[in-house]
This record gives sequence, structure tokens and C-alpha cells, in this order.
Amino acid sequence: MTTYAMLTRLTPEAVKSPSDLVRLERSVSDRIRKECPQVKWVANYAILGPYDYLDLFEAPDETVAAKVVMIVRSFGHAHTETWTAVPWERFKQLIAA
Repeated sequence: MTTYAMLTRLTPEAVKSPSDLVRLERSVSDRIRKECPQVKWVANYAILGPYDYLDLFEAPDETVAAKVVMIVRSFGHAHTETWTAVPWERFKQLIAA
């Protein structure tokens, strides 16, 4: 499976209180689990900077990864960037050739 890093920035209209963040996260994660059961979540972080969250997940291919991203965006409150992440040991093997 390929690892993906997804950065998410919420719009100011997304939440009105901290408890809204918990409800939004639960709704998004429930839908992803239902529609993309093959996805494995590796880590989730709240981050300081131009984005609010960093999620690391594994998906079998870019089609499934794109579906995860579209589910996040379908809630209408987020801008995302998604990158493929290559484990360092695998990267060293690739450049050693």
C-alpha cells in the first residue's frame, strides 16, 4: 500500500465551537470507513501553520486515495493538499540503483 500525507485547512465557517470539530471529525471518519474500508489510518495531527491538520493514511492506489480526499472535501469546509510519501528506507533503495 502507498502512504499519503493529506494536509487540511478548514474554512472559518466550518466550526463555531471546539465541539463542532469533534463532530466534524467523527462524521468524516465514519464516512471514510464506510466508503473506503481498505484505507488504513497511520496518524492524525493538529498542526500549527497554514494548515490545521496532517493525516497520514495508506491506500491501495491513487483512486482510493482520491476518494478519501473527495470525501473530506465533500463536507464543504476544507481545502486539502495530498502528497505521496515514500518511506525513507525504500527511497534509499530507489536511489542506490
